[in-house]
Amino acid sequence: MRSRTLLPALLLLGSLTSACAHGTSEPPVTDGARPGSSPSPARTVDPSKIKGLEIVDDNSENSSCPFATSYPDVPGAEAMTATMNKDVERRLAIFRSGACSDGSDSVAGGELNISHQFLVASGDVLGVRLTTQDHSAASDGQSAATYWYDGRAGASRTALGLVAGGSRDAFVAAVKDQLRGREGVDAATLDATLSDPEARAAALDDMDFTADGALRVNLDRGEVGAPPAGAYTVTLPEATITPWLSGFGKRAQRQTVSPSPSLDLGAPHVPAPAVPTRTASGDDDTDCKKVKCLALTFDDGPAAPETATLLTYLAQYRARVTFFTVGQNVAAHPDLVRAEAKAGHEVGNHSWNHPDLTRLTREQIASQLDRTSAAVKAATGTTPTLFRPPYGAISPVVRAATRLSPVLWDVDTEDWKYRDPAKVARTVITQAHPDDVVLLHDIHPTSVAAVPEILRTLTARGYHFVTVSHLRATM
Repeated sequence: MRSRTLLPALLLLGSLTSACAHGTSEPPVTDGARPGSSPSPARTVDPSKIKGLEIVDDNSENSSCPFATSYPDVPGAEAMTATMNKDVERRLAIFRSGACSDGSDSVAGGELNISHQFLVASGDVLGVRLTTQDHSAASDGQSAATYWYDGRAGASRTALGLVAGGSRDAFVAAVKDQLRGREGVDAATLDATLSDPEARAAALDDMDFTADGALRVNLDRGEVGAPPAGAYTVTLPEATITPWLSGFGKRAQRQTVSPSPSLDLGAPHVPAPAVPTRTASGDDDTDCKKVKCLALTFDDGPAAPETATLLTYLAQYRARVTFFTVGQNVAAHPDLVRAEAKAGHEVGNHSWNHPDLTRLTREQIASQLDRTSAAVKAATGTTPTLFRPPYGAISPVVRAATRLSPVLWDVDTEDWKYRDPAKVARTVITQAHPDDVVLLHDIHPTSVAAVPEILRTLTARGYHFVTVSHLRATM
């Protein structure tokens, strides 16, 4: 997935608009929800309404060292984005130095997945949860943390920043009272963890508000008791927590309960994203039994602005390709997915947040794929028929969990590793043969930059670029 240097000047881009859907359920744990969360009512945020939103993604397609990380970059919230970037890069460095013995490719059998979920994006308040699944870690390796941005102050806030400094002792005492006596909670560990300022800040790093104004405090597995007992959630009612909230905490609570129609974090301007409007002239009548065909496939998008640039290149050569989209990115950029379909490209399913599906239960696999297919259908009006399993990891359980047809590849450009347009183009040009399926990623600017040379050179050699379904149907 896309990995880029943070440029604060690009983040100070303007006032944003955000609309919150009034849903009452959170996504499944495997799709980025907080493990152990309670059934208290929650609002969901429509990320497509956040102007200028970019999703910062990075991943490996190497099954021997699989990782996928994702977090949002919202114009104006540069301090919060930088904090998330620092934390994600730290977790990734630890994972790669431990699970991958040579730091990049060799294995010791783990997987790291960091996904994001918006908690609130309204008024001058932004809240995001990052959920981490580290299969190389002890216990179940699942943890979460929330990140908050105060647009009025222009500052990033911690979860504990929701509570006023003078009220934290009373707040912590209330949390302890709810936890003490619960099955699996160790009294000594509980007191030690929530008494030490540093340990307390680390443990109380995941808090969010419910739709009725209560505050949920989420503690990861093993923080206050034996790991087998699982994670814990404490819910403090609105009447109890409101007097203890900081000024920012009260605004965060208010914007969660009664969302404003807009999000304004003080950025001066957000330019409208360019979305290509080309419409396909009709069905593709290329006969792959008579001409040389190649199916270029692009994983992990859509991404702004990379996917829009790619669509422009493809239109210049009348090339059709298949996009294997990630659900959380479809939710953020449905306009780009609509543009893909309108231009005659095929839109496939690449899971909601790029986990190794072979590590999940049948129900979790179905959730990952069904939720993504629903997002694609909402954007395009058409349900995908193909899916590409992350890392190419497939099993009988994965196959049985879906009616979608799996698609792997013949040529791997390794463009996630080699961020070099010339090398990516050369790999496709020298290794591709008629009727091959080629793996690329439209979240990497370097991969998109390689496409004109691929199209120009191979078109001159008589190749036609078609979708995977077209290739399969005419071979």
